[in-house]
Amino acid sequence: MHHRTTVAGLAGAALALTALAIPGAARADEVSGDIRITKVVVNGGKNIVLGTTDVKTFTIAVTATDDSGIEVGNTFPVMWHTPLPNGDSYGLVMPDDIAGTCVRRSVTTTTCTHTLKMNPRIHPQDNTTAGTWTVRAHALANDGDYITKDSAAKAKVLRNSRLTVNASPEPVKKNKTITVTGALTRANWETYKYAGYTKQPVKLQFKKKGTSTYKTLKTVTTDSKGKLRTTTKATADGYFRYSFAGTSTTPAVASAADYVDVT
Repeated sequence: MHHRTTVAGLAGAALALTALAIPGAARADEVSGDIRITKVVVNGGKNIVLGTTDVKTFTIAVTATDDSGIEVGNTFPVMWHTPLPNGDSYGLVMPDDIAGTCVRRSVTTTTCTHTLKMNPRIHPQDNTTAGTWTVRAHALANDGDYITKDSAAKAKVLRNSRLTVNASPEPVKKNKTITVTGALTRANWETYKYAGYTKQPVKLQFKKKGTSTYKTLKTVTTDSKGKLRTTTKATADGYFRYSFAGTSTTPAVASAADYVDVT
């Protein structure tokens, strides 16, 4: 246990805000005493996916431990993308509720869950901030020990994707050729519109009527506008769809199914 003179709760919160609000360039962790941050979970472990208009609400849960216990209301996370040489940062997101909702796991350990909101027209700055973001977290113990962990967790913030499909003609004679078109688009955080995702591999898949599994027929590459077009033989009644595996900046997505009646 590390003893300090007096650190009131409000002083601890102020320390957290000062230390965390301006990430700037990466720096070493700040630790006083034997307090530790043992776990940080962003959005329940799932990627944060942003479109062009809707605000995304998510959580960051910070678990900290100290032999004196953790002072409730004094864990504080922020999430950010890029440190700049002048000390500024891109994409800083702070909690709506500074205190969070805290659950004491034991005499020594507490988990505080904080709610944050990310606005695609404010926080991403531009398309270059899609990908990995960093969480910095702070915690204060009942005996005055404190920690600010510079890189407490990583999280993915991705540009939302959409995928369409259309198989024609419908109905079609057995073993005749059908044309399957579609388009892969993703959110643009600079124009606030969806635009074609070019030169991406997308799987054309088919599920025969009465079965439960899609089978991949071929891989098609999107053109310069994100459009898809290919042909295949109509062998049986069933459902066609396109499926995109995703990238480091864009989530996986599958189109709705298009049923084709083979006569």
